[in-house]
Amino acid sequence: MNQQQALGAFGALSQETRLHIVRMLVVAGPEGMAAGLIAERAGVSPSNISFHLKELEHSGLILQQRESRSIIYRANIEVLGDLVRFLMEDCCAGHPEICAPAVEVAACCAPAAVKA
Repeated sequence: MNQQQALGAFGALSQETRLHIVRMLVVAGPEGMAAGLIAERAGVSPSNISFHLKELEHSGLILQQRESRSIIYRANIEVLGDLVRFLMEDCCAGHPEICAPAVEVAACCAPAAVKA
């Protein structure tokens, strides 16, 4: 992840509803959630949720997939992990042991750890 991509992701996450949506989708895991359920749980109108989902998708933080008549949204775990790793890549002025707990958390988001 480069700085421009990180800025786009942080920009998308800097809005309360969008941060809430990403956190809900992380909890939902690979099954994801339909847009209507996301709107209901976030307490947002269907037209408003579309705007937020579009912003999150544009930033790469979420993915969508059509399943029958629904669109299912999922957290893009790879990009979220890249964002954490971007923050930690120059960790602690050459003393990575200080950041070890955070690095372990970021490692859980690595693509190899994602269960299909």
